[in-house]
Amino acid sequence: MDDQATVLIVDDEKHTRDGLRLSLEDEFDCYVASNAAEAMEYLKNDRIDVMLTDLRLGEDDGMKLLDAALALPKPPVCIMMTAYGSVDTAVEAMRRGAYHFVTKPLNLDEVELLIKRALRSRSLEHENVALKQQVERKFSIEGILGQAEVMKPIIETIQQVAPSRATVLIEGESGTGKELIARAIHNLSGRPKANIVAVHCAALSPQILESELFGHEKGAFTGAQERRIGRFEQANGGTLFLDEIGEIDASTQVKLLRALGEQTIERVGSSKPVQINVRVIAATNRDLAKMVEEGKFREDLYWRLRVVTIQLPPLRIRKSDIPVLADHFLKELAKANGKAYKPLGDDALPAMMKYDWPGNIRELRAAIEHGVVMSNSSRVMLKHLPSYLLNPGSLGISLRAPKTSNATAPEHAAPPRSDLDINEAEHQLILTALQRSGNNRTVAAELLGMSRRTLQRKLKDMNMVRTHRRRVQPETQPAQTQAS
Repeated sequence: MDDQATVLIVDDEKHTRDGLRLSLEDEFDCYVASNAAEAMEYLKNDRIDVMLTDLRLGEDDGMKLLDAALALPKPPVCIMMTAYGSVDTAVEAMRRGAYHFVTKPLNLDEVELLIKRALRSRSLEHENVALKQQVERKFSIEGILGQAEVMKPIIETIQQVAPSRATVLIEGESGTGKELIARAIHNLSGRPKANIVAVHCAALSPQILESELFGHEKGAFTGAQERRIGRFEQANGGTLFLDEIGEIDASTQVKLLRALGEQTIERVGSSKPVQINVRVIAATNRDLAKMVEEGKFREDLYWRLRVVTIQLPPLRIRKSDIPVLADHFLKELAKANGKAYKPLGDDALPAMMKYDWPGNIRELRAAIEHGVVMSNSSRVMLKHLPSYLLNPGSLGISLRAPKTSNATAPEHAAPPRSDLDINEAEHQLILTALQRSGNNRTVAAELLGMSRRTLQRKLKDMNMVRTHRRRVQPETQPAQTQAS
């Protein structure tokens, strides 16, 4: 049968060759050879999965045949046989790459089981290699899809900085693919076999975050029943990715600064330094420079983090990549949802190109998955995509500043302030998300593409602005009355 594994039996004794062939041919497709030259002819011209060879082949040396077989582009699994077995020859055969070593007289049942075990082992190795290649494709430069001009310098920066030990700060709106960039840097760093460990800083309270990063000793706090190593130690020899770095509190910033500068940490509840070897990549959707000015982020930590900065563009300014990204997601999500791949319909892509995608690539992926699931025809049409693509204003969510018409503006109105417009737009975005989620802040945060903690902070800032306006209003009202 075509799907049978092939076994090459190499022995200078005819009765041994024939006996093994008769024993194995019901399970395997068997070839026989009496010397090394015949064996190499089969190995070069046929697909051989397992080679079972004698150590002594008349004038030929079985060890040399082993070396030649394993040097081939697609080597077989090799099992050595001999009537002159010893520990030294077994060790030497295994050292050269043999899978196993058996002595004569052979137990035919054991030989058959050994061949099956060897085939399973090789199958697992092939699966592991394929899986590794799949992961590397996903998180390497190849996984960063798109040919927009704005992405070319970013790709060049990744390739340049990856082999170094430099700390990298990735800036960009939510959903632009910051973690994908971090993993690409790691996989090109020369440390791909080591771990990359991700920590989403905004998802944890300050107390939990400190323990999560640095670990803790037994009894360090209530509930600390045993020692626990933190993410820095887990990433030792590899990369630590700190997402939403702008959300960490002042105390953790101090400890992080020391870890970056001295490559040492202290577990919570201990004063003993632990040496580490970790490359840190941080990401944020906040303006850290502004936070430094406002005293909310340490300036020394800021400069330590941004040795190299990568600014990711939002999807709305790299729209030429939408067709490539959309097709990639169509294939990926069709497979994930157990459906056949369907291309976009003629009406879908134009609508997607007009939309500004405030949630960036994350929102695009969600929209494509909606289309994959809802499509009941041979293509993913516009009607299968989320309704806000049919009517972009229906969602009520936009990160762009509202336009002010000069024709309708009062003569005494102050010139528009773009920063105030953007803040107001963000406030409206948050209120709309809360309304849609029934005031469920967790769901609203997911709709907005941010963490619940970030949403809570923004709501707090909104309340402070409203309080300030209420306090200012009584002072300005008399002046307006008097002027009138």
